[in-house]
Amino acid sequence: MKLRYVAASPFVRKVEIMAMETGLESRLERVPTSLAEPGSGLSKENPLGKVPSLTLDDGTHLYDSPVICEYLDSLHGGTRMFPAAGPARWTALRRQALADGIMDAAVLRRGESRRPAAEQSPSFMASQKAKVAAALDALEAEAGEFPDGADIGLISIACALGYLDFRFAGEDWRAGRPRLAGWYERFAKRPSVQATKPKDA
Repeated sequence: MKLRYVAASPFVRKVEIMAMETGLESRLERVPTSLAEPGSGLSKENPLGKVPSLTLDDGTHLYDSPVICEYLDSLHGGTRMFPAAGPARWTALRRQALADGIMDAAVLRRGESRRPAAEQSPSFMASQKAKVAAALDALEAEAGEFPDGADIGLISIACALGYLDFRFAGEDWRAGRPRLAGWYERFAKRPSVQATKPKDA
């Protein structure tokens, strides 16, 4: 399987952590991809031109990170990262959605901040920052209920928090959120999280 990636993408990191947690990392051929290069061929695999994009051995293309992660979860015989049914499944999926929303907002804010100053929208960036703050507050309220181990919700939350540390290190998301900060400190010690720390290419 071929995984299109950009080193700094938190969504790619989610897939990479999933692969490591399920013992599938050796089955992924990682293909570095420039989102700004029309000749990369990415749009033929994912019409949205986004990473991650996974090409299966039969030529099928899968995107985006929730779909790829659930596909990988179907390939191994260990504990499922996507709970099979019942409240645990819906909780994990909800947490994944909330964390993905944090990452979406943070990536959008980062992109806006890189535009020429005269073209930037301060109100747009403030709106994205407010969305992140609200989501973090919601996670703080339930962080004491996070289970031990890993599932797709917790993996996604870790990727979101790691991206905030990476791109917005000067803003202390931990302030006023001790339960979330304590959980992340523990979860971030997992080998899969340590091995996939975000970086610029």
